[in-house]
Amino acid sequence: MEKESLPAAARHLAAGTFSDRTAVVTGGGTGLGLEISRGLAALGARVVIASRSAEHHAGLLGEGARHGWRVDARELDVREPTAVERCAREIEETTGGVDMLVNNAAGNFLCPAERLSARAWRSVLGIVLDGTFYCSRYFGRQMIERGEGGQILNIVATYAWTGMPGVVHSASAKAGVLAMTRSLAVEWARFGIRTHAVAPGPFHSAGAAERLWPGEGTRERMERQVPLGRFATAEEVAVQCLHLLSPASAYLNGECLVVDGGLSLGRNMWAPGQTRGS
Repeated sequence: MEKESLPAAARHLAAGTFSDRTAVVTGGGTGLGLEISRGLAALGARVVIASRSAEHHAGLLGEGARHGWRVDARELDVREPTAVERCAREIEETTGGVDMLVNNAAGNFLCPAERLSARAWRSVLGIVLDGTFYCSRYFGRQMIERGEGGQILNIVATYAWTGMPGVVHSASAKAGVLAMTRSLAVEWARFGIRTHAVAPGPFHSAGAAERLWPGEGTRERMERQVPLGRFATAEEVAVQCLHLLSPASAYLNGECLVVDGGLSLGRNMWAPGQTRGS
């Protein structure tokens, strides 16, 4: 494919960057997961997306058929360890082994902590924290047994260390995933497995807009808080994920890359034009 016709996230790396690699992307059929999957596939990887809904698989499978990408899909509930183990075994039998795992599956919604039900808490923790561990454990075991190394990339959020009202369930889960990322980075480095995380700020996504900033006014207020003055696109976040997975990052391990336009940094105590000399 000509560079201009590649998915936006794939245009910054060399053609064939992942041509000898196999990747599994949980939640890889929608949003950020879809952009990561597109980028990996367009740059030569064999990509298997895994999510609960088969309806979410159709987009990438159809796109793969048109472009000749090596893409496949599995129905998977990452909260179920036996299902994850079975899925990992089937993918290994089909592909010969997985080189890259992207733990992207997530669940989130706004809810004050005092109104958050035990079921809602458990649902988000199950998908984000438990699911990330189950996938890391079973696919990581395969990487260890193959003896060829590998990479695990976890999608977290900046409120994993800052906290944020309304998402205590997700913040707690993502904080656990960040700790898991750094723990596995040290524990599994001796097997040649590198583990990273990417922490996006708000980015344009239909699902996030519906659950986290419904209404145009809400989004505009949030955008004004970002030093760069806008949300990211999913493609802008995905390209950073691809860079961490690429050979260019071969000596990075245990890092968490923040992609939020400066939103999580300190705020000005004054506005430009309001102080002497400004």
